[in-house]
Order: sequence, then structure tokens, then C-alpha cells
Amino acid sequence: MTGIAIAGAGAFGTALAITLARQNDDVILWARDAKKATQLQTERANTRYLPNVPFPHALNVSSGAIVFSSAATTLLVIPTQQLRGFLQDHANELSQGACVLCCKGVEAGTGLLPGQVLQEFVPNAKTAILTGPGFAAEIAMNKPTALTLASTGSVAKSLQSQLSTPTFRLYLSDDPVGAQLGGALKNVVAIACGIVMGAQLGESARASLMTRGYAEILRLAVDMGAKPATLAGLSGFGDLALTCTSEQSRNFSLGYRLGRGKNRQIGKTYEGVATAQAVVELAEKRGIDMPITQMVAGVLREQMTIEQAVRALLSRPLKQEF
Repeated sequence: MTGIAIAGAGAFGTALAITLARQNDDVILWARDAKKATQLQTERANTRYLPNVPFPHALNVSSGAIVFSSAATTLLVIPTQQLRGFLQDHANELSQGACVLCCKGVEAGTGLLPGQVLQEFVPNAKTAILTGPGFAAEIAMNKPTALTLASTGSVAKSLQSQLSTPTFRLYLSDDPVGAQLGGALKNVVAIACGIVMGAQLGESARASLMTRGYAEILRLAVDMGAKPATLAGLSGFGDLALTCTSEQSRNFSLGYRLGRGKNRQIGKTYEGVATAQAVVELAEKRGIDMPITQMVAGVLREQMTIEQAVRALLSRPLKQEF
């Protein structure tokens, strides 16, 4: 088994495939749809997501499941809410090589993290989590990016060497739970920050919301066994800072549209939407206070207006910060 397979030909999956193919001779990007795979292979670019970044010579595209059984490492860039269905179809092919989860979220209905879903279908998988502050377009254009690669297995160092490039730096962590929760929960806070900016509540309000949102993330993550230091790193604070302050963030942009009184854009994947409701349910079960997450979920379900959510947050009792 040799080479790297990337499952998922969206923006982020394509960006990872491009940057890894610049350093590796055997990289295959997998697209679910055969026609899309043929188009990408023919045009040598993903004109929908990254139209100005041509594919390196070493990058090939396929829709065949055999790419997973022959790859030493497979990066799973599948949206969290679609991961279970993908694994149901491809668990056998994934059972031999290393699996690197690149999705951010909490599964709706179960409250499971992506690593836990993978464990159900490929219990003996050599697993790692790739997460942190990185936009697809910037990664594809070779701009400096640092992410977290989290694993408790012996495969971590070899994956770090295999997947790092001069501009794509991976820092090891032994806390997959913390890395996954940081990546998932920051999307909910990003929606909240987008709402604040769209509603023109000001930069001070955004900074306050980011800080209190970080406190919520920390409360739940530590209760679930994460290390506080992980949430202060790239997969926590770093990802939060990027996602809450840039219009390149889909979740921030969604919140901004809602804050401006507009509807969400059709056809876009917003991981924070399903994650918000899943986290509300998870927090209630564990007795964790997460008022910002609750308000975001309420607005997304159209159970309250933005004005009502803001009033509810501002009317909470005053208390000590820590």
C-alpha cells in the first residue's frame, strides 16, 4: 500500500490534494460522482471551488472505491453529517491504511464526534484528526498554514512527516477529543459572531462573544475529557480566531446574512447548523451551561428572533468571569 487518497472533492479536499501532490508522487482525489471525477481529471482544476489553481502533475482524480484499499493513508474530507453514510459504503476498503479525519462537527441525533463514528465502522483503524485554522483557497495557493494533527496512536509521527510540506505545517497533539471539539464548536460561535456583525452590533460585541464562546467550548470540552491546553492551541483558539473574523468562513458568512435579515444561501454546507442543535442536546445531557450555543440554535430553528436572542444574552445575571 502506497500513496495518499483524499475522499471528498469539495474546496477543502481539493486544496489538500493539491498541496500534498506538490510533495508526493502518488496522490488521488476521490469524487463521489463519476462525471465530476472525469471533469476534474480532464480540466486539471476544480473550476467550481478553486478555479485559479491548476492540479499538479502527480494529482489524479477517480470515483472508484479501489483508491482507498490501495492507499497507505486516506484523508476523509466528508461533511460530518454525511460521514456515517460514506463509512457504511467504504468501511472494508478503509480497514488497512491510516484514516485522517478532516471534518468538523458533531453528528446530529447521536452527539458523536467524527472519530467515534469512524470507530463504529472501522474499529481497528489507525486514526488521526487533522484540524485547525486553514482556508481552502490559501492552502491551495501555498500560503503558510499550520494545523493540528491529533492522534493517540503510533502512526502520528509518520503521518506528520508524510502530510507536512514547507508551507503546510502540522503540529502533533495527543488529544483527539479536544481537537475535534475545538473544530466543531468554533463553527457555532462563528455563526454568532457573524450575526453580531451583520446586525451592526459592533467589534466590541464580537470580541466579547468570541471570549464567552470560548468559555463555553472549554466547559464542554473539559467535561468530555479534553485537555484545556488543546483548546488554547491551533485546533481551539486558533481556529476560533480565524473563523470568527473572516468572511471566507462559511459559518461566519451565514451568521452575517442572518444578521442582515437575509436567508442562508442554498447549496452551501454549513457544519455549524447541525452542530449547534447537536451540541445543545449534548450540553443538556451533561448539565453544561452554553447560552450562546442555545441562542444560535434557537435562531437557526426560527424559534426566536435575533433581537430576542440578544436580549436574552444581555439579561443574564452578572457573575464572576472565571
